Amino acid sequence: MKREAIFEFFRRLAEDNPSPVTELEFGNTYQLLVAVVLSAQATDVGVNKATRRLFEQVKTPQAMIDLGEEGLKQHIKTIGLFNAKARNVIALSEILVRDFGGEVPADRDVLTSLPGVGRKTANVVMNCAFGAETFAVDTHIFRVGNRTGLAKGKTVLAVEKALEKKVPQPFRVGAHHWLILHGRYICKARTPECWRCPVADLCGYKPKTLAPKGKAKIA
Repeated sequence: MKREAIFEFFRRLAEDNPSPVTELEFGNTYQLLVAVVLSAQATDVGVNKATRRLFEQVKTPQAMIDLGEEGLKQHIKTIGLFNAKARNVIALSEILVRDFGGEVPADRDVLTSLPGVGRKTANVVMNCAFGAETFAVDTHIFRVGNRTGLAKGKTVLAVEKALEKKVPQPFRVGAHHWLILHGRYICKARTPECWRCPVADLCGYKPKTLAPKGKAKIA
């Protein structure tokens, strides 16, 4: 996809959703970090259901430590891999209290050193909490980047690096939100809804899916 097409691609997504945000629910940076750790191999909807009551009770790393691993498990037992995630959340909370005064550091390298925090999680926190121009590549962004031709790559890191190189201002902070939402609701894995896609004419995906009966094509 050429530079002019990439700018127009994001311009249209931004026009539809000028202020994109994560669909994870949180009240502060620490809760965001916990929510993103819990969201690995889980849906945002499922995580939000599990964390609503948890976050009413737990707002700081120390409060999480006080709740304890078994107490945390009772809140998140509906989420996949909850045993390992509970262990990691308690461990990272202890590190935050011990080494960072209970605050989440605005440093991707430091974040990725915490238990259960990979590069994608760190990128989400850096972007959503600190406004960094990071690109958290999940399965949706990986698919959209490759399918559209926007950012091709055989690995998640390759797609991330391609986005870092290609996404122009003023779209860099919001880019990963637009791409996730686009992949989640329009450019779906099994049947992309090309018939209602605002950027279909810019996309390199050839077998465009037609509108189902009774559905009008987007003008």
